[in-house]
Amino acid sequence: MKLILLQDVKGQGKKGDIIEASDGYARNFLMPRKLAAPATADVLNAKKIADEAAARRMKLEKEAAQKLAEELKNMPVHIKAKSGAGGRLFGSVTAKEIAEEMQRQHKVEIQKNKIVLEETIKNFGTYQVKVKLYPEVVGTVKVVVEEQN
Repeated sequence: MKLILLQDVKGQGKKGDIIEASDGYARNFLMPRKLAAPATADVLNAKKIADEAAARRMKLEKEAAQKLAEELKNMPVHIKAKSGAGGRLFGSVTAKEIAEEMQRQHKVEIQKNKIVLEETIKNFGTYQVKVKLYPEVVGTVKVVVEEQN
Protein backbone atom coordinates (compact mmCIF):
# COMPACT_ATOMS: atom_id res chain seq x y z
CA MET A 1 0.00 0.00 0.00
CA LYS A 2 1.32 3.44 -0.91
CA LEU A 3 1.34 5.86 2.05
CA ILE A 4 2.42 9.40 2.83
CA LEU A 5 4.00 9.84 6.26
CA LEU A 6 2.36 12.43 8.50
CA GLN A 7 5.15 12.19 11.11
CA ASP A 8 8.69 10.82 11.24
CA VAL A 9 8.60 7.01 11.58
CA LYS A 10 11.76 5.22 12.68
CA GLY A 11 12.88 2.77 10.02
CA GLN A 12 10.41 4.08 7.42
CA GLY A 13 11.13 7.72 6.66
CA LYS A 14 10.52 11.34 7.54
CA LYS A 15 7.35 13.42 7.51
CA GLY A 16 6.10 13.96 3.95
CA ASP A 17 7.91 10.95 2.47
CA ILE A 18 5.94 8.58 0.25
CA ILE A 19 6.57 4.96 1.22
CA GLU A 20 5.37 1.50 0.25
CA ALA A 21 4.21 -0.60 3.24
CA SER A 22 2.36 -3.88 3.63
CA ASP A 23 -1.42 -3.62 3.98
CA GLY A 24 -1.45 -5.02 7.52
CA TYR A 25 1.31 -2.71 8.79
CA ALA A 26 -0.45 0.28 7.22
CA ARG A 27 -3.98 -0.53 8.49
CA ASN A 28 -3.06 -1.88 11.94
CA PHE A 29 -0.14 0.33 12.95
CA LEU A 30 0.54 3.43 10.85
CA MET A 31 -2.97 4.70 10.07
CA PRO A 32 -4.61 4.14 13.53
CA ARG A 33 -1.74 6.07 15.17
CA LYS A 34 -2.08 8.89 12.58
CA LEU A 35 1.50 8.30 11.43
CA ALA A 36 0.51 7.88 7.77
CA ALA A 37 -2.35 8.40 5.34
CA PRO A 38 -3.12 6.65 2.04
CA ALA A 39 -1.27 8.32 -0.84
CA THR A 40 -4.22 9.20 -3.06
CA ALA A 41 -3.98 11.51 -6.06
CA ASP A 42 -5.51 14.38 -4.05
CA VAL A 43 -3.01 13.95 -1.20
CA LEU A 44 -0.07 13.76 -3.60
CA ASN A 45 -1.26 16.88 -5.43
CA ALA A 46 -1.68 18.77 -2.13
CA LYS A 47 1.85 17.72 -1.08
CA LYS A 48 3.26 18.93 -4.41
CA ILE A 49 1.53 22.31 -4.03
CA ALA A 50 2.72 22.66 -0.42
CA ASP A 51 6.31 21.79 -1.42
CA GLU A 52 6.27 24.40 -4.20
CA ALA A 53 4.91 27.06 -1.82
CA ALA A 54 7.59 26.22 0.75
CA ALA A 55 10.31 26.47 -1.92
CA ARG A 56 9.01 29.89 -3.04
CA ARG A 57 8.85 31.11 0.57
CA MET A 58 12.41 29.94 1.26
CA LYS A 59 13.65 31.67 -1.91
CA LEU A 60 11.99 34.95 -0.89
CA GLU A 61 13.42 34.71 2.64
CA LYS A 62 16.91 34.08 1.26
CA GLU A 63 16.65 37.04 -1.14
CA ALA A 64 15.49 39.29 1.72
CA ALA A 65 18.41 38.09 3.85
CA GLN A 66 20.89 38.81 1.03
CA LYS A 67 19.45 42.32 0.62
CA LEU A 68 19.74 42.93 4.37
CA ALA A 69 23.35 41.65 4.31
CA GLU A 70 24.19 44.29 1.67
CA GLU A 71 22.47 47.01 3.72
CA LEU A 72 24.33 46.02 6.90
CA LYS A 73 27.66 46.89 5.26
CA ASN A 74 26.61 50.57 5.28
CA MET A 75 25.15 50.61 8.80
CA PRO A 76 27.82 51.25 11.42
CA VAL A 77 26.63 50.67 14.97
CA HIS A 78 28.02 53.11 17.54
CA ILE A 79 28.11 51.85 21.11
CA LYS A 80 29.06 54.10 23.99
CA ALA A 81 30.53 52.29 26.98
CA LYS A 82 32.15 53.21 30.28
CA SER A 83 35.90 52.95 30.60
CA GLY A 84 37.58 51.06 33.39
CA ALA A 85 41.14 50.96 34.64
CA GLY A 86 43.84 51.91 32.12
CA GLY A 87 41.41 53.26 29.54
CA ARG A 88 40.03 49.80 28.83
CA LEU A 89 36.39 48.93 28.45
CA PHE A 90 34.47 48.35 31.68
CA GLY A 91 33.09 44.85 31.10
CA SER A 92 32.51 43.85 27.48
CA VAL A 93 30.13 44.53 24.62
CA THR A 94 27.66 41.68 24.16
CA ALA A 95 25.59 40.50 21.21
CA LYS A 96 22.49 41.69 23.07
CA GLU A 97 23.84 45.24 23.26
CA ILE A 98 24.72 45.21 19.55
CA ALA A 99 21.22 43.97 18.65
CA GLU A 100 19.58 46.65 20.82
CA GLU A 101 21.71 49.43 19.29
CA MET A 102 20.95 48.22 15.75
CA GLN A 103 17.25 48.40 16.59
CA ARG A 104 17.58 51.85 18.17
CA GLN A 105 19.91 53.45 15.60
CA HIS A 106 18.83 51.84 12.31
CA LYS A 107 15.41 50.28 13.07
CA VAL A 108 16.77 46.88 12.00
CA GLU A 109 15.66 44.03 14.22
CA ILE A 110 18.17 41.18 14.48
CA GLN A 111 18.01 38.52 17.16
CA LYS A 112 21.00 38.44 19.50
CA ASN A 113 21.66 34.75 18.78
CA LYS A 114 22.22 35.63 15.09
CA ILE A 115 25.17 37.90 15.98
CA VAL A 116 28.46 35.99 16.01
CA LEU A 117 31.17 37.45 18.24
CA GLU A 118 34.36 35.59 17.32
CA GLU A 119 36.17 37.32 20.17
CA THR A 120 34.88 39.28 23.14
CA ILE A 121 34.90 43.03 22.63
CA LYS A 122 36.81 44.38 25.63
CA ASN A 123 38.58 47.40 24.10
CA PHE A 124 37.49 50.60 22.42
CA GLY A 125 37.76 50.69 18.65
CA THR A 126 36.18 49.39 15.47
CA TYR A 127 35.20 45.75 14.98
CA GLN A 128 33.72 43.76 12.10
CA VAL A 129 30.98 41.50 13.52
CA LYS A 130 29.33 38.71 11.53
CA VAL A 131 25.55 38.32 11.51
CA LYS A 132 23.99 35.01 10.39
CA LEU A 133 20.86 36.09 8.55
CA TYR A 134 20.00 32.81 6.83
CA PRO A 135 21.73 29.40 6.67
CA GLU A 136 23.92 30.38 3.68
CA VAL A 137 23.79 34.19 4.13
CA VAL A 138 26.20 35.91 6.50
CA GLY A 139 26.38 39.70 6.73
CA THR A 140 28.99 41.89 8.35
CA VAL A 141 28.27 44.94 10.46
CA LYS A 142 30.78 47.54 11.60
CA VAL A 143 30.65 48.07 15.38
CA VAL A 144 32.33 51.20 16.75
CA VAL A 145 32.89 51.14 20.51
CA GLU A 146 33.39 54.66 21.90
CA GLU A 147 34.11 55.97 25.37
CA GLN A 148 31.13 57.41 27.21
CA ASN A 149 31.66 60.97 28.45
